[in-house]
Amino acid sequence: MEKSDHSCSTQLIDGDGVFNATGIENFTKEVRLGECGLSYAVVSIMGPQSSGKSTLLNHLFSTNFREMDAFRGRSQTTKGIWLAKCAGIEPCTLVMDLEGTDGRERGEDDTAFEKQSALFALAVSDIVLINMWCHDIGREQAANKPLLKTVFQVMMRLFSPRKTTLVFVIRDKTRTPLENLEPVLREDVQKIWDSVPKPHAHKETPLSEFFNVEVVALSSYEEKEEQFKEQVASLRQRFFHSIAPGGLAGDRRGVVPASGFAFSAQQIWKVIKENKDLDLPAHKVMVATVRCEEIANEKYSSFAANEEWCHLEEAVQSGPIQSFGKSVSSILGSFLSEYDAEATFFDEGVRSAKRKQLEEKLLQLIQPAFQSALGHIRSGTLEKFKGVFDKALNGGEGFSLASRNCTQFCMALFDEGCAEAVIKQANWDTSKVRDKLRRDIDAHITAVRTAKLSEITAHYEEKLKEALSGPVEALLDGASNETWPAIRKLLRRETEAAVAGLSGALSGFDMDDQTKNKMVVSIEDYARGVVEAKAREEAGRVLIRMKDRFSTLFSHDSDSMPRVWTGKEDIRAITKTARSASLKLLSVMAVTRLDDDDNDTIENTLSVALVDSASAAVKDRSITTFDPLASSTWEEVPPTKTLITPVQCKSLWRQFKAETEYSVSQAISAQEANKRSNNWLPPPWAIAALVILGFNEFMTLLRNPLYLGVIFVAFLLVKALWVQLDISGEFRNGALPGLISLSSKFVPTIMNLLKRLAEEGQIPTTNGPQGNPSIASKSSRNGVSASSETSSSASSEVTSSEYSSPSKEE
Repeated sequence: MEKSDHSCSTQLIDGDGVFNATGIENFTKEVRLGECGLSYAVVSIMGPQSSGKSTLLNHLFSTNFREMDAFRGRSQTTKGIWLAKCAGIEPCTLVMDLEGTDGRERGEDDTAFEKQSALFALAVSDIVLINMWCHDIGREQAANKPLLKTVFQVMMRLFSPRKTTLVFVIRDKTRTPLENLEPVLREDVQKIWDSVPKPHAHKETPLSEFFNVEVVALSSYEEKEEQFKEQVASLRQRFFHSIAPGGLAGDRRGVVPASGFAFSAQQIWKVIKENKDLDLPAHKVMVATVRCEEIANEKYSSFAANEEWCHLEEAVQSGPIQSFGKSVSSILGSFLSEYDAEATFFDEGVRSAKRKQLEEKLLQLIQPAFQSALGHIRSGTLEKFKGVFDKALNGGEGFSLASRNCTQFCMALFDEGCAEAVIKQANWDTSKVRDKLRRDIDAHITAVRTAKLSEITAHYEEKLKEALSGPVEALLDGASNETWPAIRKLLRRETEAAVAGLSGALSGFDMDDQTKNKMVVSIEDYARGVVEAKAREEAGRVLIRMKDRFSTLFSHDSDSMPRVWTGKEDIRAITKTARSASLKLLSVMAVTRLDDDDNDTIENTLSVALVDSASAAVKDRSITTFDPLASSTWEEVPPTKTLITPVQCKSLWRQFKAETEYSVSQAISAQEANKRSNNWLPPPWAIAALVILGFNEFMTLLRNPLYLGVIFVAFLLVKALWVQLDISGEFRNGALPGLISLSSKFVPTIMNLLKRLAEEGQIPTTNGPQGNPSIASKSSRNGVSASSETSSSASSEVTSSEYSSPSKEE
């Protein structure tokens, strides 16, 4: 539609790039722009030709810019830059309609003018609407990316930042949600900004210093007109009070007063026109760029779909491939040759640049497969190394020599594999993979080395433990003054043997002296630790050992025979000897003495504190002496060597005495009972009195032999009863138990004796076996044994022999 209201719109810049100074002066006066001061806003729109820019402005701001007639075909409608005043929006808002970009009418001159007009719009506007079709998002040219890149670059050099708001208006929005489209546009704008070469003054200036970015989406005007108008009406509301804080242009800077707008715009256009950086490149370069890029994209797609390449790419994922590099290089070379043939007539510079880009893209596509091939070569070489290394070690080869030879062999093997996998068109560095292989090999060598050293160390530690534990336990069990010297000698001998064996086993490891000495010291410390651990273990059983030693010495004589307490033994001396031996064991077990200079007075201290002090206390209980065992450490003995502290020794001795007191008291009781059982004769004075007083009776017996026979028979009967009743044995446990036992056995025993005498009297005296006194004696003994349930076999024999004697005499 024609612009009929000339009082509200004018052509600011014509199609030839001539600034309409007269027209803008008249426009400024007619809309009384000079009266607005700083309270005005400038809005512009840019975008592809025939994209509906004028239509959008007319609906958005109620302007009357000429719109394209779709029935006459798609052609250029707006030429140059038109300026109009928005109707019904506060504050005063001026809107500029720019000639569409990418139009066919201008030809080669199109790119230069669109860059100039775009830069002009950004320089004078507070808000710039960038009109674009939804399906152009992600494209290079249609999304104005090259245009914006050039404009941003020149704008930073020519003008200071004024915080322009860029509003991307997405036309004909599809089903894709705006939330998914907006990040793409913002990311594209940021990438453009980051890629722009910046002058030194703006080297670190962020995008937000120059621009705010907003994104809106509108439905299709032709297909959804009503919905389009509703969305435009909603967008229109955002332009009310646009320069107020929080508005679309609320943070603009460097605003020119309204009265100077016309002059400022004219000067800005002059600067832009004189800037040569916005000139159009040669037409043949543009054609070459487009066509070579099309050829390159076609070759890239063909290569990606090539059957031979796809087979190689799939196969290399599962395992190594012979001549991988040669095969891929051949395929790649054929596609690059095809590109060269098709692009040979285009501009050489563009052709070479696009060929390089194609080659880089193809190599980028190939690189994952190449890395997989290298990975298979690396893993295969590592497994090969493990096999040959283990074989070399099992064959008896020295560790260091085997690791060095196997590493050299496998690294050469890897280099051969890499040479077969290398792609000649690429200059890829394989050193990282090689270094990774070397690190893996070194790690395996280190792991095997550690395992071998641990195995060797464990072997000699086990030998030391086996050689020391049993003998040390035996030596400590027989504790004496020679115990610790013997242990030191044993420890020294076994340690020297282990160190000699360990040094020989380590000879193949090329180990430095410091590390080797460290391992030797470790094995020596281990041996010492075994002895100390065994000593601590035995110290924990010292009370049991002391009681066993006391029991052995107290209950057995020097020939190791059990003692029989007959009454002649000196129990006090035996007890003292046994306790002294136990005290000796305690003093030996109190501390470790593994150093040659270990000298202590622990035995004397224990003797004084536990034996002598006890004797002194018994003699004089009023004397209070200092207790040398009232301490947790021994004098001149470090705590690390202490096995049993002085306080613990005192407690152990007290417990030892308490638990062995019963054995001593039992021995004393047995000795006294034995004395009582053997002391059956009357005292000497009684015997003398009997002799003197019974002299007359004795003479009477001599004169009358019959009395003597009766007395003899009575003696035999009493003796038989003594043996049968085992009177001495019965009274061993006390008088009362003996009397009770004898009272129950007396009558049966008398009856058995009488019965046996009767049986003896009935046996006829003959010369045959029946008359043999010995046989009669045997039967008599059998009879007595069978009838007596309470007598012992020994006493039966004694009694039988006594009864057989009179029969012989007869």
